[in-house]
Amino acid sequence: MRNDDEQTRALYELCSMTVHFLRLPPPLPISFPTLSFVSYPPPCSSSSRPPQISPVAFGSLFIGISIALMLFGSVTFIIGVVMMPLVITLVTLFYFVGIVSNLSEIGRSILWPAPDSNIFVPVWNYSS
Repeated sequence: MRNDDEQTRALYELCSMTVHFLRLPPPLPISFPTLSFVSYPPPCSSSSRPPQISPVAFGSLFIGISIALMLFGSVTFIIGVVMMPLVITLVTLFYFVGIVSNLSEIGRSILWPAPDSNIFVPVWNYSS
């Protein structure tokens, strides 16, 4: 639960930075908690344009975003690689236990067969 909150907070901060740098007019209709500190300039007249972001700043913004996503992906991949031997071991263990269980059932049916079910043995004796 705590990990979801941290991931959600990181995603909101990333979205907040992206919106802040791009300065999208009009503001987003969705209200993010971390976007409360972002203030958009009040709409004055149509002649005043919002400040434009330079192509170099735009490129470096997306390079930073892609590096952050690559780092998160690498961490996820490493966790998967570390957990894979454990998963394979557990699957192999359960498979082995299933084989042993079936072999023991087969051996029990061969060594101690069940009585023939066609022979009727009365439970109650009413002849007395």
